[in-house]
Amino acid sequence: MELLQSYVDDVILRGLNEDINGIDVTADFLLSADHESDAYLMAKDTGVLCGMEFAERVFALVGEGVTFIPKAKDGDRIQYGDILATMHGKTRTMLKGERTALNALQHLSGIATETRRCVDIVAGTKATITDTRKCMVGIRAMQKYAVRCGGGKNHRFNLSDGAMLKDNHIDACGGIIPAITQLRQHIGHMMRIEVEVRTLDELREALEAQADIIMLDNMDNDTMQEAVRITNGRALLEASGGITHDTLRGVAETGVDIISIGALTHSVKAFDISMKWGALPLNSDRKNAVG
Repeated sequence: MELLQSYVDDVILRGLNEDINGIDVTADFLLSADHESDAYLMAKDTGVLCGMEFAERVFALVGEGVTFIPKAKDGDRIQYGDILATMHGKTRTMLKGERTALNALQHLSGIATETRRCVDIVAGTKATITDTRKCMVGIRAMQKYAVRCGGGKNHRFNLSDGAMLKDNHIDACGGIIPAITQLRQHIGHMMRIEVEVRTLDELREALEAQADIIMLDNMDNDTMQEAVRITNGRALLEASGGITHDTLRGVAETGVDIISIGALTHSVKAFDISMKWGALPLNSDRKNAVG
């Protein structure tokens, strides 16, 4: 996992503290501290895996005495029935970590799967699929990591990463040109400026002011195609707003460079993964996930 270990551990510990307030009144009262079991994680859908190292770390932080053996890695394409990991060790530890580990695996794999679906739809065009800042509070870096596992790219992580003039900024400054002119007086040479435009006239203003990236907000395909013609490579063009699976290919074929989709992180469906109790079945047809 590319994320800082301290960040990952902080997210996990917050999750565990939400789930266990002192003791697990079920596992701690039912099972002795030395009770051991076998378990395994199994995919119950088809898509892209993400969050395996996170899941393994959950069981290391919640207690001791669990051996976690991954059978697949983040970014692997997996199918229904694939065995993702096997575990053996302290039963209490596995039971206490189960929900936190599965929540992360299901959510992150859902993001990676949806991202890969979108990347596949635009294959053969120049368009890159990116996320937005419409992320869950506290786990933005994890969600953006999942987008990368699915083959997408990241938009800016936060408001310090790049200057982005949206409609409210522009209206407050009296227009695109004065807003960009003022920004240029303050930002360093490493910083790029993106401008959100709603019309072709606003596009022309952004080009005149030499914006680096121009977001075409909720434009129809014909208008975006004309925007590509007018721009002629003078700035990167980003399409955004209400894009679905049904409309995605058409947007990509207009010639835009980037398509940003907030739904990758803010409304993705969880990927179904189960933790099964007991040793791996001897007659399992899919003991290892497919990369």
